Amino acid sequence: MFIDEAKITVTAGNGGNGAVAWRREKFEPAGGPAGGDGGDGGSIILLASDNIHTLMDFRYKRVYKGNNGEQGRNKKQFGKAGDDITLKVPVGTLVKDPLSGNVIVDLKENGQQYTIAKGGKGGKGNARFKTPTRRAPNFAQPGRSGESREIILELKLLADVGLIGFPNVGKSSLLSVISAAKPKISNYHFTTLEPNLGVVRLEEEKSFVVADVPGLIEGASDGIGLGHEFLKHIERTNVLIHVLDISGSEARDPLNDFDLINAELASYNSNLEEKTQVVYANKMDLPGAKENLKRLEEKLKDTDIKIFSGSVIKHENLQSMIYYVWELISKVDRSYKTYDEAYIELKTTNEEEINVEVVGNNYIVSGGDIERLIASINFQDNESIKYFQNMLINKGIIKLLEEAGISEGDNVFIGDIEFEYIP
Repeated sequence: MFIDEAKITVTAGNGGNGAVAWRREKFEPAGGPAGGDGGDGGSIILLASDNIHTLMDFRYKRVYKGNNGEQGRNKKQFGKAGDDITLKVPVGTLVKDPLSGNVIVDLKENGQQYTIAKGGKGGKGNARFKTPTRRAPNFAQPGRSGESREIILELKLLADVGLIGFPNVGKSSLLSVISAAKPKISNYHFTTLEPNLGVVRLEEEKSFVVADVPGLIEGASDGIGLGHEFLKHIERTNVLIHVLDISGSEARDPLNDFDLINAELASYNSNLEEKTQVVYANKMDLPGAKENLKRLEEKLKDTDIKIFSGSVIKHENLQSMIYYVWELISKVDRSYKTYDEAYIELKTTNEEEINVEVVGNNYIVSGGDIERLIASINFQDNESIKYFQNMLINKGIIKLLEEAGISEGDNVFIGDIEFEYIP
């Protein structure tokens, strides 16, 4: 079964708590703080893999939880970090936010990774809070919770060429002839209920991937019939082979079919109008085909659309068509653009959110790049201290401390720096 969409929940592991512990050695009964840091929680990572072809696994399991970091221990021993969990998805998977519909990441390359839920940071043990004036800190930092979110995985096939056209015009038959694919073929509508992929090999180092997209009908862009279920697979292709029943054997006008299909593509995504098309006028061995072909040629004479005519069953004109398609593919950028203004790509950053935790009358600030900036401050220099104070205001840290309920005289920890809060 071909599964091309799944909604799952991912929750990264929590960080382990820092430990409150003391040195208790034979000849040092009053040893100092020795509590170690907690381990970081395991993250949830998405990995695009060529070995996975559907989202079937996510149909049966929809909740994924990361491993928690271990608690800090005595003797300044750090807790072990929780192992990351890697979820393999097919190449061509879009990861979307279910509320906004925004694209979070497009996993379109084999081996591409993305951390979709980051594990919580482990808390610092009390050994970290020892200072010349605070010899015996009796507190430690708790571990932070791992990120949790609901996401939609949406698979869009990565193919160079898409076969489009009304049902029962011969697309599946064409795929079976020009490639090694073996799609189910019968003489009734919607035989193809899921996309089929085939590799067309012309000669050494000349090959391309073709996707047989199930038959479209009028109203498909509005979700009628198979509609959106399969229109999305056309977005990644670079060239479209438009298969027409040129004989009109199903009491339809092939020229009208041509216009209707293109209207549906444009209505679904305006970028599809820009894709290069080649027409294969099929069923030339049936009555009425020659007359309709002349009408089609007249209709398209002022366009760049090339027409090949013949019969798929008789393998007519197929070789020349696939070589022509190969030449087209060789000239286009295989960028696989998949979304236009309807998709707003989220701006992601590796910068962690600044966090304030309260332990008694101690306020521990962590996250972002605040600890790195602290390391650059010279606390023996007045100008540097002034810059540090402005930084606390500009980054909103003072506001966060006030919202957390800090009072005059309470202690603030940033990295290895401790200072007393004075409004």
